[in-house]
Amino acid sequence: MPQCDHVAETEPAVTGAPDAAARAEMRAKRVEDALAAGLSHTVSLTLGYEGSGFAGYARQAETHIKTVQGELESVLSMLYKRDVPIVCAGRTDAGVHARGQVVSFDVSEDEFQSRSFRGLQRSLNALVDEAISISSIDERPLGFSARFDALWREYHYHICTNTARPVLIAPIAWHLGGAKLDVDAMSEACSHLIGEHDFKSFCMAASAVGKPTHRDVMELSVYPEVIAGTEVVTIRVVGNAFLHSMVRTMVGTLVEVGRGSKSPAWVGDVLAACDRRAAGQNAPAAGLVFWKVEYPEDMQPLRG
Repeated sequence: MPQCDHVAETEPAVTGAPDAAARAEMRAKRVEDALAAGLSHTVSLTLGYEGSGFAGYARQAETHIKTVQGELESVLSMLYKRDVPIVCAGRTDAGVHARGQVVSFDVSEDEFQSRSFRGLQRSLNALVDEAISISSIDERPLGFSARFDALWREYHYHICTNTARPVLIAPIAWHLGGAKLDVDAMSEACSHLIGEHDFKSFCMAASAVGKPTHRDVMELSVYPEVIAGTEVVTIRVVGNAFLHSMVRTMVGTLVEVGRGSKSPAWVGDVLAACDRRAAGQNAPAAGLVFWKVEYPEDMQPLRG
């Protein structure tokens, strides 16, 4: 899958978010590269999208395939009359949605002064696909990276167990028509996944070859809520980063427990197996929403 970051950047060797020193070193290199290219300001967009019509976030080599990154870069390049590469906080798969995705890009002093953030927001929302909405635009410290400066990311997964199809929230829910889920058992199972572990059992097998598979799940909870009048079971997960299909495989595994097919302790066995075949199914993309991302204090918006 194509990277959404500048080609000069590479994934840190550490499995967690880089520490302050590592972030500062990486940022200094980004600042150096930006200034060398005549770019003196870093801008971030916070956006949401209904992902069912996109082949994922990341731009594809085939230009006719619709992606979120492709849509944004196309419009930004038209507005600034040059190629504008963007960096994202999290690459979502085909059909996955976002409420609080963040992307960043650099502009020159003239480009920065040429249009207000309010005007840029209006232009972007008028020109991008209607399934994308930019909710805010901010200036960040020069060298800010939506990806590498992230401390943690939060995802929500919605499951509807009503017999009736959830027509109002169908695009953002997995409909398990008539199924009963034991939320208490699922919550007990969550305890096995919280903390820093090797999550090889919870990612696409091909994507794990030769790559580190340790991640830190900081929070994981299961609870009922009501969305647009529809009762759902929500699985909320917060982590430093996630492997390919990791959240959806965690959901599919927890659903096995919720249905009573497996015990909560089984989830610990799945984790220890380090084998994708040990886990539950990969839950459908439709229920997953990239909820938000958090950054260090020194990377918060300057003004906007």
